[in-house]
Amino acid sequence: MPVRYFKYNQPFTLENGEQLPELTIAYHTFGKFRGDNVIWVCHALTANSDVSDWWPHTVEQGRFLDPHRYFIVCANVIGSHYGSTGPLSLNPATGKPYYGSFPFITVRDMVNAHFLLAEHLGISKAHAVVGSSIGGFQAMEMVLTRPDFAERLVLIATTARSQPWVIAFNESQRMAIETDASFGEENQEAGKKGMRVARSIGLLSYRGSTAYNATQQENDSLYKLAGFRATTYQQYQGDKLCRRFDAYSYYRLSQTLDTHNVGRYRGGVESALASISCPTMVVGLSTDPIFPVSEQIFLYKHIPQSQLRLIDSPFGHDGFLVEYEKLNAILKPFLQRSLRKKSSVAER
Repeated sequence: MPVRYFKYNQPFTLENGEQLPELTIAYHTFGKFRGDNVIWVCHALTANSDVSDWWPHTVEQGRFLDPHRYFIVCANVIGSHYGSTGPLSLNPATGKPYYGSFPFITVRDMVNAHFLLAEHLGISKAHAVVGSSIGGFQAMEMVLTRPDFAERLVLIATTARSQPWVIAFNESQRMAIETDASFGEENQEAGKKGMRVARSIGLLSYRGSTAYNATQQENDSLYKLAGFRATTYQQYQGDKLCRRFDAYSYYRLSQTLDTHNVGRYRGGVESALASISCPTMVVGLSTDPIFPVSEQIFLYKHIPQSQLRLIDSPFGHDGFLVEYEKLNAILKPFLQRSLRKKSSVAER
């Protein structure tokens, strides 16, 4: 499906009081809108709005994002590289890209922008909101900002607030970008050498030791002094991101993640979670090093109508991209029925 664009030609006020003169939101839809069959998917850090591209074997007939049953919407977050207003967009006031002058944004700003898209599409209520990782930040903010928006909520490998562990990883990545002397220059390639290093740091938090030791192990019969699989993998992943993303977006989005706290101005995290009234499915991954299972257990304990499922996976945080069969077994029935009571079950 081709990407589509929604233009909002009015000032958009951010949580910190600053304004974007106008907005563009890139989005994809799948299936046919029937009024009550919307599933709104919130994407992770460097993903785009084409959920069928970055989340394999989910937007298919018979899967939990079945386009024959549901109208699936995924919108690119503001601040990103993939079509929504971000650092590489033209600033109407100057006629040049924002680059480093792009304003500071929060997860709530992202969500408020997407509510404008929902209104444009004629969506006043979603059958479900689904968010994995950073998408889970957005999904929680959506149901807290508009409690009547979603009939169901799905939170996968996510957390109610960015913990110091997460913020520290983000800061180390920003420090790496800042060491690149080109960062700050007004061109799209600025800061990319630094972002290459930053991505290698981020990957450690996404995969963890279990995944690396399972997938990047050396052959004992080969004697090596250099060229280890783990080293070339880090270099490859850094280069791969540099080919598809820009350092200004990566830097600003990492700052946005630090602001995530559903309890801000809501009486604290526990109070905010207790106000979520829709049935909620919380899914954790056994080896997730960045949002460990303890974070999902916390969500389960404090969201009233919630269920918890734990997936045993060796792939760390990125298991949510890989374990689509296990996710389908959990989410397909959840999205087709209401919940009456809490339960906690481990998927093996």
